[in-house]
Amino acid sequence: MSAPTCNCSVTTPVLSSSISATCESTRMWYAFLSSSLVTFFGGLLVILICRMFSYMCCPGYSEESKPMADSEETDDESELTEKKNTGRVIEVGWMTAVKDWAGVMISAQTLIGRILVVLVFMLSIGALIIYFIDSSDPIETCKNFFTDTTLQVDLAFNLFFLLYFGLRFIAANDKLLFWLEVNSIVDFFTVPPVFVSVYLNRTWLGLRFLRAMRLLQFSEILQFVNILKTSNSIKLVNLLSIFMSIWLTGAGFIHLVENTGDPWLDFSNPQKITYWESVYLLMVTMSTVGYGDIAAKTTLGRFFMIFFIFGGLAMFASYVPEIIELIGTRKKYGGAYTSVSGRKHIVVCGHITLESVSYFLKDFLHKDRDDVNVEVLFLHSVPPNLELEALFKRHFTQVEFFEGSVLNSNDLSRVKMEEADSCVILANKYCLDADAEDASNIMRVISIKNYHPKVRIIIQIMQYHNKAHLLNIPSWNVKGGDDVICLSELKLGFIAQSCLAPGFSSLMANLFSMRSTMKFDGDSWQKHYLAGVGTEMYTEYLSTSFVNHTFPKVCELCYKKLNLLLVAIEVNYENDETKILINPGNHVKVQEGTLGFFIAQSAKEVKRALVYCKSCHEDLSNPELIKACECKRKRDSGRKRTLLHLLGIASKPNNAPSLPPPYPDATAQRFSNRGTPVQGQQHSNRPVGRDSTKSRNESSGSVQVIPTSPSPVNPGQVQQSEVDTSMKYDVTGMFHWCSVRDINKCLLSRDRATMTVLSGHIILCIFGDGKSPLLGLRNFVMPLRASNFHYHELKHIILLGDLDFIRREWDTVCNFPKISVMPGSPLSRADLRAVNVNLSDMCVILSANQNGIEDPSLQDKESILASLNIKSMQFDDSIGVLQANSHGFPPHGTTAEKIVSTAKGITSGSNIPMITELINDTNVQFLDQDDDDDPNTELYLTQPFACGTAFAVSVLDSLVSATYFNSNSLTLIRTLITGGATPELEAILAEGNTLRGGYSTPESLANRDRCRVAQLAIFDGPFADLGNGGNYGDLFVKALQTYNLLCFGIYRFRDINDPGANPTSKRYVISSPPDKFVLVSSDLIFCLMQFDYCAGNSGTSSQDLDSQDGDESISYTSSSTLPQQHFQDESGTSYNSDIQNQAHGTLVRSSSHGNPIYRRVQCRRPSTPIPNSLPFFASTEPQLSKSVSSASPLWTPPPVSQTMFKRNESVPKFPNPATVTRASRIMGMGRKSRQLTPDSGYLSPPVSESQQSFSSCA
Repeated sequence: MSAPTCNCSVTTPVLSSSISATCESTRMWYAFLSSSLVTFFGGLLVILICRMFSYMCCPGYSEESKPMADSEETDDESELTEKKNTGRVIEVGWMTAVKDWAGVMISAQTLIGRILVVLVFMLSIGALIIYFIDSSDPIETCKNFFTDTTLQVDLAFNLFFLLYFGLRFIAANDKLLFWLEVNSIVDFFTVPPVFVSVYLNRTWLGLRFLRAMRLLQFSEILQFVNILKTSNSIKLVNLLSIFMSIWLTGAGFIHLVENTGDPWLDFSNPQKITYWESVYLLMVTMSTVGYGDIAAKTTLGRFFMIFFIFGGLAMFASYVPEIIELIGTRKKYGGAYTSVSGRKHIVVCGHITLESVSYFLKDFLHKDRDDVNVEVLFLHSVPPNLELEALFKRHFTQVEFFEGSVLNSNDLSRVKMEEADSCVILANKYCLDADAEDASNIMRVISIKNYHPKVRIIIQIMQYHNKAHLLNIPSWNVKGGDDVICLSELKLGFIAQSCLAPGFSSLMANLFSMRSTMKFDGDSWQKHYLAGVGTEMYTEYLSTSFVNHTFPKVCELCYKKLNLLLVAIEVNYENDETKILINPGNHVKVQEGTLGFFIAQSAKEVKRALVYCKSCHEDLSNPELIKACECKRKRDSGRKRTLLHLLGIASKPNNAPSLPPPYPDATAQRFSNRGTPVQGQQHSNRPVGRDSTKSRNESSGSVQVIPTSPSPVNPGQVQQSEVDTSMKYDVTGMFHWCSVRDINKCLLSRDRATMTVLSGHIILCIFGDGKSPLLGLRNFVMPLRASNFHYHELKHIILLGDLDFIRREWDTVCNFPKISVMPGSPLSRADLRAVNVNLSDMCVILSANQNGIEDPSLQDKESILASLNIKSMQFDDSIGVLQANSHGFPPHGTTAEKIVSTAKGITSGSNIPMITELINDTNVQFLDQDDDDDPNTELYLTQPFACGTAFAVSVLDSLVSATYFNSNSLTLIRTLITGGATPELEAILAEGNTLRGGYSTPESLANRDRCRVAQLAIFDGPFADLGNGGNYGDLFVKALQTYNLLCFGIYRFRDINDPGANPTSKRYVISSPPDKFVLVSSDLIFCLMQFDYCAGNSGTSSQDLDSQDGDESISYTSSSTLPQQHFQDESGTSYNSDIQNQAHGTLVRSSSHGNPIYRRVQCRRPSTPIPNSLPFFASTEPQLSKSVSSASPLWTPPPVSQTMFKRNESVPKFPNPATVTRASRIMGMGRKSRQLTPDSGYLSPPVSESQQSFSSCA
């Protein structure tokens, strides 16, 4: 049995092998080719016969009318009707309906159609891949359909192609053209052979390579699915698809003929070559290289290569360079942003340069920000240069650049603008045309809001008046977080506040900029300055332990217990309006969920205000040990952080009503009850009506009688005797106002200015001509004319510059009082001496805005030259007498000795208080000739900036980051800087570009009751005991408890700790010193002062005495024993005085029948007992000159024999804010004698002669 088994097993493989050999030896390629040719020509013949029959049966029949003819022939079979407006009924046959349906299916107009088109293309590529697989086998092989997987898959694909071919045929209008299309020919030579393969159980590669022609539709498919959108990308894909389809199709033909051989030679000369070798052969042929390693040997192959060389070479020479060019010109940064779950991103656009980006990233990605989980996307139309590209690579984990424009919706889609947390638009601070720059940025806002209205936008603009255009955008939403950073408004506002409190610009700029704390060895001024530089402004919700405590009490607790400085709180009103109250006073109680504004070293320290628990942390002396406790009260507080916080008014015990909504024109600083008439106060008999709107610089002859015992008022209440119908303030009550003043009446010639000895004024040096860009001087004047100053406290402003330029700006400042114009040049010493630059409170030098200069160092040449020119000037004591006598007459009511006495003080220009604006930060090295600053030193580390004598607009770049992380920070800064600009006021200025006056009502006057920045001198007065060796913390608490003054910095002499240095008048700023910081008597303290500054926590008040028309005032400080003098009060009572004076006050001048009357504005503080036997007394007569012109806005007090003073009952030891800055500057800037104590090493307080000084606030 074993033998038969063995024979059988041997015979079976031999039989199978013989059958396979017999199958492959038989060639049946003609059957496959015939199926394709019969299908093509048979269908073509049928179409031609049908068309011929149509022409014969229907003469004049055209293809255009054929669809309508088909519809008319099938009227009886129609089921769909459509009625037109004319009433005509158009019936559609079922053939037309099917045709329309088929057309929709293949045109990708619907979702199903797009899916069908994409599926056909993908299956075509799949069929081509099957061809690549089968190309490794012989050209013709025997395969069993039931066992061969590739043949089964290929059949399924071709069945789908056949169905799609039918749809295309039905939808075709011209069947003949459809039959001759490339895609139809591809189907003819690829679909029928598959069915033949199933029938014959054999395959023939044949013309299946024609499936590569489907690649021609690749671009069209990508457009259907919205992948290709730009012309360059569409063109690139078209070129690639054409090149690849022709290349692969030609390779397939070479592979077929070379492996088959010539038919007329009975296929006896085949060459075994793979498909990929054919691809290589065609590429070498097209590129004209022709290595010769592979070549066509058949006659058909060589004949094909002859024609392919012509077409292939032309295609290679034209397509390949164009493809390379398109790929090369493709944007390197033209991709799209892929958002990361759980991570926010912002888009930065506008002016993208190395400088602007480095400033922004340095502050935005600062390490002190512990919550920066934000990715920054920069979008700009110009690719970055090498330096900027290197900067992006250093921050590649958080920064990404995209090339494009926000004006293009496609680019906005690339950066996912609809998902962005915010969009920041940076402005070009050095542009030639500020209005054009603002217009371009506003157009960017319009484009972004049009793309997605809810995107939060933070935009920088140059000019203040362009802010109104943003309000015209319907989707602009301030409540949604949209913010405007006006560079000119903030820049000039900082400089204006420095005129009131020198050094404030540098101190405030350091607070909103993120800078790390730097260590400095030794006890030099750099050590204390850099310690303050590290402080920033943060926000955090207050713990429930502070609930129902007054603001001063909470502020004291935060400072003493938490080592935090609380400066303001945010309040939500019943009408969902949010306001910020800056140092609101003791009548305000903190409620749960109140947001506080802090000055601290880091955000980690500010967390103490949230986690503080009285029961757990009250006994802790180290603030660093204050952590979140586990008590339930603390956990509840953490969950309630997002609750609305309310505010209460502590007017009576057990009575804390909720704060009502603010007045429409009120700002977010401080709110008070409406003003009520003061009992016993007599009113001035000035006429009421339009006649009373004339400038208060003119004498009206009215006398205001002040009661000797004014009635007490509630804390924080603005006093008013009646509703004054005269227009002294603007319609919002936020600024002093006067009727329009003609610039010609405000001109000061050099001779007239020389005869009018100006003092205590502000000089604004302006460079520019009639064609220079405007500066926006209104932004400089408005903070100096805020209504929270009394009228006699306003400092006179002298505009020194080109008259043509000032005329262009005059319309914006003509409604502010106490402004004069001096035509001239800031570089002229004669003009500077004429306006008494040595007697000014501040000299401001603004840049010329000449940004067209190529060399950056020359952009500030005028400002630097003017600054150095003033510093090199020398002033003789008798200069005023010589100038006045040169005209043949001295000023009225003065003598030469009196003027010489007044002019004593500054003899060197280097001691003149001055602040210079710079365009280029590096030019700060040229301002001080005695400093050793490195030219590469950052601006905030230079001596001029630390001393507050230099300011550059570049420091405002940090505001962008501060605004993004805390939208309230910009509101707080604008409130402090602008003096109270409100959205209502901006809307008014946007309409008429002029300030409108308004009648004084209780509601508008209530807006005057708000905080302002001041400087407090401690060399004398109630804080004199802390001047030598006292702690800053004790001063902070005493000022807060007694006078409601919130101290936040020190302005100290630079060389106070260096006994070996030459005495200098230069000071530097120290931000938020620590509790144990040692004070010296010459320090000036930055503080936030209440409008009613006498109304401290003890319930004191002061008279709200605004000098009326014709009133001027003299501020004084005196603390010495004076000779016996004769005084006479307004009632005619005379008395003598010879005692130790400890008084501070203000002398207000009124006119009565041509004779001036001086009355004293005095604060009364009942809680501090003062002996009634202490009468008021003043020092010697202030010596000021008066111009001979009666129209002069300045005046001079008469001799002492014509002066009468009002006598008061008590004189408290209180520093008058109207005088502390002036008096302390006399000491600090070298106006009077100053002594350097050898044993102490610091500047001592002035001697009595310097303390008996007066200054004009006119």
